[in-house]
Amino acid sequence: MPSTDWRPDPGKGVFETLLVVDGRAVELEAHLRRLERSLDELYGLEMPKGIGKQLQVGAGGLEIGRLRVTAVPVPSPNCARPAADLQLTIDASEIDRTVVFPRRGIRLLTQLLPGGLGPHKLADRPKEISRPALNEPGALLVDKGEVLEAGWANIFAVRGGTLFTPPLDGRILPGTTRAALLALTAATEIKTRERPLSPADLISAEETFLTGSIRGIEPALELDGEPLAGCGPLSNRLAAALRQRWALTDAPQASAAEPILDQLSR
Repeated sequence: MPSTDWRPDPGKGVFETLLVVDGRAVELEAHLRRLERSLDELYGLEMPKGIGKQLQVGAGGLEIGRLRVTAVPVPSPNCARPAADLQLTIDASEIDRTVVFPRRGIRLLTQLLPGGLGPHKLADRPKEISRPALNEPGALLVDKGEVLEAGWANIFAVRGGTLFTPPLDGRILPGTTRAALLALTAATEIKTRERPLSPADLISAEETFLTGSIRGIEPALELDGEPLAGCGPLSNRLAAALRQRWALTDAPQASAAEPILDQLSR
């Protein structure tokens, strides 16, 4: 199991990636809350005014697309403050509809990352854990024998009709889609437990899948050469509810199939 000695540079900024459906930024408020928290905790800066409106404008005209907002701190001449201002960039682009709730699944390889990625979506990320190239496996981050998340998505497993996912203990990103999914389980009375998971827990699970802000739900089919269950009745039910929440009712349903064509950031 390879290990990564990651020492991030917060000075390179933080970012958010949002799905756009019919000119509307999906889970906009959740993304803005997470960005606001990171700006405050990392740089002691407030959210730029009007950023929500700018993102809505950027989403306009996109049928299915992606927005990426990047905030980079401008160094402060005053040593008492970590930053003086922010350089804000918003990029908008169309994406292929088939990458949202993809039919194809992903192969995973465990990657040791002491401390995990942490609770902030830092722009400075190690290349070996970023979204994989075409038909390549992706990194599933592990710390002290515990599964944390994929390099671009949160991880879920189903056993005995209960949905399991690692807890927000400071080592993983509080994903917006993760939060949306947990809200849906609460509304539908699906049993959910946030607790540490091991690689063996995933291998023995009845369903295994990832969640991200662009892909929604995607099946996890293999871990270190061992087969994983992929999506099943419960995850497909959740995918249908999430598509409805996102007003994306015609998106293809996730199923356990071939490796995915590409990856998009969570």
